[in-house]
Amino acid sequence: MGYQQGLSGLAGASSDLDVIGNNIANANTVGFKQGSAQFADMYANSVATAVNTQIGIGSRLASVQQQFSQGTITTTNQALDVAINGNGFFQMSNNGSLTYSRNGVFQLDKNGFIVNADGLQLMGYAANASGIINSANTVPLQVPTANIAPTPTSTITAGLNLNAQDNLVLGTPGVAVTSAGLTSGGATITNGAAGTNANTYTITFDGAGGYTVSDGTTGTYTAGTPITLGNGETVTLNGTAAAGDTVTVSPTSVPFNQNDNTTYSYSTSVPVYDSLGGSSQVNMYFVKTAAGSWDVYAGVSTGTATKIGSAQFDSSGNLQSTMTAATPPVPTAVAGAFNFTIPTTDGSATPQSLTLNINGTTQFGSKDGTNSLDQNGFAAGTLTNFTIGTDGTLTGNYSNGQTAALGQIVLANFANQNGLVDLGNNQYGATAASGVAQISVPGSTNHGTLQGGAVENSNVDLTSELVNLITAQRNYQANAQTIKTQQAVDNTLINM
Repeated sequence: MGYQQGLSGLAGASSDLDVIGNNIANANTVGFKQGSAQFADMYANSVATAVNTQIGIGSRLASVQQQFSQGTITTTNQALDVAINGNGFFQMSNNGSLTYSRNGVFQLDKNGFIVNADGLQLMGYAANASGIINSANTVPLQVPTANIAPTPTSTITAGLNLNAQDNLVLGTPGVAVTSAGLTSGGATITNGAAGTNANTYTITFDGAGGYTVSDGTTGTYTAGTPITLGNGETVTLNGTAAAGDTVTVSPTSVPFNQNDNTTYSYSTSVPVYDSLGGSSQVNMYFVKTAAGSWDVYAGVSTGTATKIGSAQFDSSGNLQSTMTAATPPVPTAVAGAFNFTIPTTDGSATPQSLTLNINGTTQFGSKDGTNSLDQNGFAAGTLTNFTIGTDGTLTGNYSNGQTAALGQIVLANFANQNGLVDLGNNQYGATAASGVAQISVPGSTNHGTLQGGAVENSNVDLTSELVNLITAQRNYQANAQTIKTQQAVDNTLINM
């Protein structure tokens, strides 16, 4: 036993206490990884010394090994707090010098860059104005403050139900009498929804009191008694009918008037946007003209709606065909879609071309209604908030309801994490021992995932560290005792 062994033991125990004390001090440091002191024994080198009679001369601190185990994750609900779940480090830029960290507490600086408490910039992949991420190289991530550009509406998509039992939009039927002996008491609609109301009827009299309707029905004429036409209307005649006399009853269409809801069956509206992001309201009107047949009108709320086509439904209530408003009508270029234009007045491109797509619209015997209504344009928008996905994508949410990728956080992994040099301030530096940084997006290969609005706590186990503290203290006391014992031996020799 000598002083050398005791002194090296004291130095080792002191270093162990330092490491444990540092762990305890950083128990609440976000992203901190606890260290563990590793020791090695020492022997004096001598060519003549036999292997089996070597006596050690103490110990030395071989290394302080970081324990990169996962720390618990705590939710903070702060948009720029990010926790790494699994392997990897955030890549940070210190004026171009790259460092690495597990501390995911970030904020925005005055220029919109994402930085940590020390002003180091978070690195990642940038996104262009269209939200397309460029993964060619990492750059400091910056949150753009410019408005997102508007997109003009080009398509309106409407899924409706048009009530099969709606009344036809027709006025009082017209009556034309070809005989001076007959007078008309007028035609009356008895069933407004009957499709036969759109038919034209001719009543021919035989002079013997009988008559034949053009739809094939026959009957006996009695003045003042209604004659039934189809299943939706009657006509009343007075006077005497001679052989060959005819009476023609024809439907009377009602001119469409967007300001008069008696001239259409159902209407709905949707806001649309022009090339400058200005909005206007497009109203759509549906007019039942016959069984299974509807005219379609559209226009801006401040203007005049015009007929853009017609829609026909089969006996099962499904959309069968759509026709243009041309004379004569022809099938629309795309089934179920009507093309029309609206004017704009704010300096945007005019007229604005729109397509109304009603595929999926039905004609069932239930209330008129809108099941779905959408359009593909939007106004300019300002950034309201952003979120961070598990793959590191920074997604901006805008005031116009749109979202766009603003960038993507990357993670760096190393072949030998314990080869990193601790730079303080929760930062590590790469060395030859650690290997080069393996940069990739979170969730790929051996890289962990991210959790936004959360932080990774220190992985220090206080209970274990307090036990280790007691053990290190005992080691220090024991090594001090070896020096005291050597001193007693020296005193004995001196006093001989």
